Amino acid sequence: MTIPADVLAALLNDASVCLFGGILAMSFCNVPRTWRSCLVFWGGMALMLIPQGLIYQQWSAELRRQLCPVTVHLPILMMLYILTRRLLWPVVSILSVYLFCQLRRWIALAVVAVLSGDAFLQNIVEIAVTLPLLLFLLHFASPSIQLLSKYPVKNQCQFGVIPALYYGFDYLTRIYTGLLSSGEPAVLEFMPFVCCIAYLIFLLYNSSTEEQRWQAKQVQDSLKLQLDQSVQQISALRESQEMAARHRHDLRHHLQYLSACIQNGEDDRAQNYISDIFREIEAQKVKNYCENEAVNLILCSFADRTEKQGIGFVVEGTLPSLISVSDSDLCVILSNALENAICACQPFVRAGESCTVSLQFWFNSKTCKSFIQVTNPCKEKVRFQKGLPVSDQPGHGIGAKSICAIVERHSGVYSFTVQEGQFILRLFL
Repeated sequence: MTIPADVLAALLNDASVCLFGGILAMSFCNVPRTWRSCLVFWGGMALMLIPQGLIYQQWSAELRRQLCPVTVHLPILMMLYILTRRLLWPVVSILSVYLFCQLRRWIALAVVAVLSGDAFLQNIVEIAVTLPLLLFLLHFASPSIQLLSKYPVKNQCQFGVIPALYYGFDYLTRIYTGLLSSGEPAVLEFMPFVCCIAYLIFLLYNSSTEEQRWQAKQVQDSLKLQLDQSVQQISALRESQEMAARHRHDLRHHLQYLSACIQNGEDDRAQNYISDIFREIEAQKVKNYCENEAVNLILCSFADRTEKQGIGFVVEGTLPSLISVSDSDLCVILSNALENAICACQPFVRAGESCTVSLQFWFNSKTCKSFIQVTNPCKEKVRFQKGLPVSDQPGHGIGAKSICAIVERHSGVYSFTVQEGQFILRLFL
């Protein structure tokens, strides 16, 4: 029995589009090239083509197209699920592949329109462009789409919306019904309407994403600046501490000089020398708040600032020299928390009222977890947004976000509250 040329071309075109879709869907799902995956894929494709040929022979090509969701798309989905143990992304991949299949069809329709051809020419052109188009999509589109498979479920669903809408539109208006060929304006304008909505959603989403990225960059730049300042501050304080140690080491030489002055009756000179040494040592004095050197140096710096501004500064508890939080993270946390506390005390300072910044530490040696609490009075009402204090003043609020980012990175817990006129920051990390 001789198969007519147009029927043979249609059968080969159906087989080529099945292979085109299957290979592309496998690539979009990033299925590893193993003997198992090759066996499942090629065995599944062979089994999938048999019922299609039977339907084509016993009934019609139109029925075969109508049953494609069951005879083609569902088997490919089952193969992808077996190979990836995932369901959502294989569905999105198959819908996307169906959308890309229209490239073959449109190129063939364009050639037919130019050459005034028929269905036979359309099948031949679709077969001819299958391999070049497949290689093009595998090289340029597949790597980007594979990255989307690692995104959260929400992003995967967003990516699959347009292919899903087109899949439903094509089957409802062209394959199952003749609405598309009927010329109904609502049907003809549906896909342009979807493109318009998709563009609008993309515009709004991209604008929101860019704004979040810009805010994240601001926070990152602020963190880097604060870290650099904290490192410089620690270095300066450490140098001061070393200088004080050198003064203590040189005490024997000072005493020898003073003894010589006294023996020579130069009491005034000895007294002036003592006063100079005393002032120099006091200037370099570093109070010991806790065993942790970095924390101790930061607290000494802020203690000096609060003293100069007339703000009380109380530190309770201690932290060991070695904890799970790095010195740089401690610098950012304490510097931001104490800086915000000092800023909140400024209205009290201007009004001549007393105010105190309180800092409490607690360390659990069994769990190696640290608890930090900073308390300061607040004159104005504090507004909160998503649990974080917000301010209308430019540049404010970044410190709190910096603290939260570090605490979250250490899988810790934070809280910002106001109780009886006292703003309280609690950290557990």
